[in-house]
Amino acid sequence: MSDRVADLRHDLRVMGLVGSAHASSHFFHLILPPLFPILKLDFDVSFAALGLLPTLFYGASGIAQTIAGFLVDRFGARRVLLLGLTLLSLSVIGYGFCFSFWGLMFFSITAGLGNSVFHPADLSILTNKISTERLGKAYAIHAFSGNIGWALAPIFIVALASFWDWRTATILAGLIGLIIVLVFFLSGELLIENSAEKQAKNSVSLKKTNPLFNQITALLSSTVISCFLFFTFLAAALIGIQTFGVSALQALYALTLTSATAALTAFLIGSALGILTGGVIADKVKKHQIVAIFGVALASLVLVIIGGNFISPYFVLPALALSGFFSGITAPSRDMLVRKITPPGASGRIFGFVYSGLDLGSSIMPLLAGALMDGGKADMVFYSCALMFVIAIITVLKISDKSRSITV
Repeated sequence: MSDRVADLRHDLRVMGLVGSAHASSHFFHLILPPLFPILKLDFDVSFAALGLLPTLFYGASGIAQTIAGFLVDRFGARRVLLLGLTLLSLSVIGYGFCFSFWGLMFFSITAGLGNSVFHPADLSILTNKISTERLGKAYAIHAFSGNIGWALAPIFIVALASFWDWRTATILAGLIGLIIVLVFFLSGELLIENSAEKQAKNSVSLKKTNPLFNQITALLSSTVISCFLFFTFLAAALIGIQTFGVSALQALYALTLTSATAALTAFLIGSALGILTGGVIADKVKKHQIVAIFGVALASLVLVIIGGNFISPYFVLPALALSGFFSGITAPSRDMLVRKITPPGASGRIFGFVYSGLDLGSSIMPLLAGALMDGGKADMVFYSCALMFVIAIITVLKISDKSRSITV
């Protein structure tokens, strides 16, 4: 077997393992939101209270994610990844045993802590182990896998909840995560750091007399902050659709729960297809911020059309799929933007900090969207998501072509 074929097989195996972990992470993101109409009746709470659940989840994940990044650089990505996936899976199983809303709040926090490891661990593995010429595609497969997890979750959880009940559905979902943990134990040796990667970390940590201080201050460079803010507002838009899109579509277009869930699934599948397209684009262009700007702008425009009730209910599904496609195109380019500024041996903490912006945006938006739904303003859910996309465009304008790798 030629070295080229061997390298390709190696890269594909790494992409497959990391992609399965990322898919499970995103799958668990959308275990509770599709059940909100059921949970609202079961626990007798408002939409705003339900919005607190993803806020706690993403808040815990965002706070812990930078710490997880440092742990990845210190102890290795595979160990941290397995620990996080185990905690996340057990927390989802815990949802099914909750008979008070406080229980759901507690397990949302522990699930968020488990979720915090995925971006720093996954992207550190890909950055260090994938061939440079396939890195854009690797980032695309990573993001694509996450969106597949998102797309499968509403179908899975609503179907099982309809057949049995929502508690059984969440318990079965958590068991799937534990099965993936077992797969990693049996076949995850590819993800263990080699000597060259360890040496890169050691050289970075020994370079400075006060490494921890320099590592923290490096995260506050204007370029890193711009990437952080871009991810924050991008996530706010996406999570607004994911958490209350179903409820908002039911209110705006009088759709059934099944039809509204199908429209959300179309958005997520469209996003996944956009990611694959964006991966090819990311490997061919140098101005990745231009790709991000145009994709986000078009996604925003479609959301305004949906929120304005300018289309018939029959066109809601394809419109959301189109919005998802446009937003998905940006994902590989956004990862390449971060990769450009990340020095060797620091991928865990840089990716951890920047991607904590995803959790920050995701923690804020559900409260806003829930309050809008309680106020009978379902159209404003889509308008506010569109606004978040527009603000994301402004932040990415601050990322210059001349931005250089930071030093740590």
